Amino acid sequence: MSLLDRLEKQKSLSGNDEKKVELSIPSNRIDEYSDLKRKIHNQFIEIVNQQDINLFNVQNEQEEQLIKTMESIIEARASNLTRAERNRLLKETYDDVMGLGPLEPLLSDGEITEIMVNGPYKVYVERKGKLELSDVVFRDENHVLNVINRIVSSVGRRIDEASPMVDARLKDGSRFNAIIPPLSLIGPSMTIRKFSKKPYTANDLVKFNSISPKMVSFLEACVKARLNIIVSGGTGSGKTTLLNVLSSSIPNNERIVTIEDAAELQLMQDHIVTLESRPPNLEGAGQITIRDLVRNSLRMRPDRIIVGEVRSGETLDMLQAMNTGHDGSLTTAHANSPRELMSRLETMVLMSGMDLPVRAIREQIHSALDIVVHQQRLRDGSRKVVNITEVVGMEGDTITLQDLFVFKIEGLDNFGRIKGSFVSTGIRPKFLEKFAASGIMVRDDWFTN
Repeated sequence: MSLLDRLEKQKSLSGNDEKKVELSIPSNRIDEYSDLKRKIHNQFIEIVNQQDINLFNVQNEQEEQLIKTMESIIEARASNLTRAERNRLLKETYDDVMGLGPLEPLLSDGEITEIMVNGPYKVYVERKGKLELSDVVFRDENHVLNVINRIVSSVGRRIDEASPMVDARLKDGSRFNAIIPPLSLIGPSMTIRKFSKKPYTANDLVKFNSISPKMVSFLEACVKARLNIIVSGGTGSGKTTLLNVLSSSIPNNERIVTIEDAAELQLMQDHIVTLESRPPNLEGAGQITIRDLVRNSLRMRPDRIIVGEVRSGETLDMLQAMNTGHDGSLTTAHANSPRELMSRLETMVLMSGMDLPVRAIREQIHSALDIVVHQQRLRDGSRKVVNITEVVGMEGDTITLQDLFVFKIEGLDNFGRIKGSFVSTGIRPKFLEKFAASGIMVRDDWFTN
């Protein structure tokens, strides 16, 4: 029974005024070819099954033959349509069978950075930092489920009623999350955070006005001097993109171990070991967590450890690694400001199950971290590095921080975009002796405006 059928049944059985979820297709967004596409799709699948072709592993010559097969089906069933309409049918039906269906045009649109499927009939996209409703619709919730299953099965994950949430990645590295009924009351839902096929560089971020050239130069020197850096920010603020850019400054002769829930980092160096966590299997066993991988990485002779994001107990292991000779490590964490990040790190360390005094935790944090780079998505949708902050030390039981660079908002322009400037606070950080030890030149213009 579909979700729509279940909701209709609940509506007829319930006489109370409880909240109900209504699903309906907007009349102006119904696909006029949906019935025809369904018939073509079914006939094509019958032929594929007869020929015993594995659609998850199609070779180039097989793909050409499959396209010809679908063309012949369309010619027979839709001869009254124009050539342009038949070509549209071919592309959309083939995308349904071999690709991600209605999402394919959105994935190929370079301006779209995020795709949000709220059930079958509402697909939102983020374009230039702003949300908008797209014209894309699915046939029904089974159509959405088919796309979800195609994604998760290709990366060895699963999603069903027993395990109704999943994180995965697409072939191009884009981040994927899905949640299905009974947890989602609007039908199967998914979110795709797209990543550029060509990784963004520091020059790209400067061009986007996300950071200043002076700040880029300073952070590149910090990475080369093997300072421990954490990138903080909210959801969608660009933490992973910035982590990628910072990682590009790591020398090519160093061994890098990356640890992520879903591998997203796109490092260009030669000596890289990429580790990915694993969810439990059907029996609830076999789970490998980020914390397990951080511990294991210490036995892999890393020069640098890069953790995609710390969320809980692995924070303690990451801090210990930074404190025990693995300088130059990088990671990200969710926080609204550098000061709030310190409190979040304390909480995440306590989630490790270790009963440590608060002062001991704070001493671990200040001795491990050198720099906090805080990124923020502003009201106009732009993403900017709003703080580069030094972790100075301890005053009593408090971790002391000092801003080295900040973004100062100066108002709005005529188009409603935020105006502002990146400025240095003029403070010279205390870790500059590490630059000298690494043979890195300190530029005085970093700390002047």
